[in-house]
Amino acid sequence: MNRYLKHWRKTGRGEAFRGHVISYADDFVILSRGYAEEALAWTKAVMTKLGLTLNEAKTTLKNARKEHFDFLGYAFGPYHHRKDGRWYLGASPSKKSVRRLTAKIDELLVRGNHDPWPQVCDRLNAMLRGWSAYFSHGTRLMAYRAVDNHVYESVRHFLRRRHKVLTRGTRRFSGAEIFGTYGVLLLRRVHLGPLPCNTPAWDPMPDDMR
Repeated sequence: MNRYLKHWRKTGRGEAFRGHVISYADDFVILSRGYAEEALAWTKAVMTKLGLTLNEAKTTLKNARKEHFDFLGYAFGPYHHRKDGRWYLGASPSKKSVRRLTAKIDELLVRGNHDPWPQVCDRLNAMLRGWSAYFSHGTRLMAYRAVDNHVYESVRHFLRRRHKVLTRGTRRFSGAEIFGTYGVLLLRRVHLGPLPCNTPAWDPMPDDMR
């Protein structure tokens, strides 16, 4: 990758393609104004010359003003304000990143986990803190709420099975209990600060917003 970047700078591709290369390890994205196709063709030719290959499954052309693209766990592209409908270019945790986290949560809260609840809760909270520390930029509310909803459902089922509760456990293991008495971290409070006045501590996302 370093050889490619050196060749990019040496041949003045940034000026020619009106673009920038953003890279991390072997992953990179080219941001170009009006010359994306040319930049891709040049990149393929240079990679072949250097004895390298592009991952065709991950290599795509996107109009960032109209489409999203994923990079390093974030989804970049157009977003709109829910209140006034205005569009803006931004970033948020990608759906794939949310799915990876929820899968790890499910692996922790399996039926066969018989560790004491304080240990389980500590591991869960450490996982949530680490994820939210990385995804602490951009538009996060919807992703945070999606994770909070999944955590609530998963923890409720875990505790219901552990305590042999025959009902769904929504009363005994309510959101206020899980994110309060049972000590589970609510992501919305991590980077978004205190909730507005008169907002319940547990504010689940409506089904049509999941």
